[in-house]
This record gives sequence, structure tokens and C-alpha cells, in this order.
Amino acid sequence: MVLTGTEIKSLRQGKASFNDAFCYFAKGELFIKNLHITEYSHGTSANHDPLRERKLLLQKKELRKMENKIKERGYTIIPLRIFLNDKGLAKMEIALAKGKKIYDKRESIKRRESDREIGRHLKS
Repeated sequence: MVLTGTEIKSLRQGKASFNDAFCYFAKGELFIKNLHITEYSHGTSANHDPLRERKLLLQKKELRKMENKIKERGYTIIPLRIFLNDKGLAKMEIALAKGKKIYDKRESIKRRESDREIGRHLKS
């Protein structure tokens, strides 16, 4: 990942959240959007924007392979975890994921609603 100084300091403190984060391609490069890295507590006016888009560094071969899969099959790239390696560099583990079909979503909603009803009856 391409990070600024205050971003890496916040990551070392464990202040990152990627609940809604996803990756996308722009001009043959991979970027991550909605990755929230909290502003550094001891930062000055030069502190970073918590939700800025960040470039992910991959080899050209990996980029082409992922871009082709996304174009042809409807996959999306999501972050799994962020970690610091032995050299102190910030790394991100990403995965190709396939979204649910409409009928799968309906099934999940039905299950969630029935669980909610059961929970109400147990509380009474």
C-alpha cells in the first residue's frame, strides 16, 4: 500500500477499519476505497484524510490476472486483513469474492427475520 507517514503511525497503533472497503481498477492500477485509517493523535496540520483512496502495489502479472477475472465473471476484490511484516512494511491481504444472487439474498433475509421472531418470543 502507498501510505503517508501519519497513516503508517496510526496503523502501528491498530487504528484501521475496513468494514465497507473494496478495491477497484483505474487506468490499470488497483486502488482501495473506504478504508478508514484514523488520524494520528500526535499529528499536526499535515495529518492525512481518514478515508482517502490508497493505491495498492502489485506486480503487473497479478494486476492483469485480477482485472480479467473482475471483467468477465462479476467478482469484486475485498480486503481481508492489514498487517505489518518483519521489515515494518504495511501489507494487505485481499481476496476475489463473488456476490450473492437475488434468490440467495431472499433466503438470508427470511432466515434473519425468523431468527428475529424467535428472539422476541424467547425474551417474553
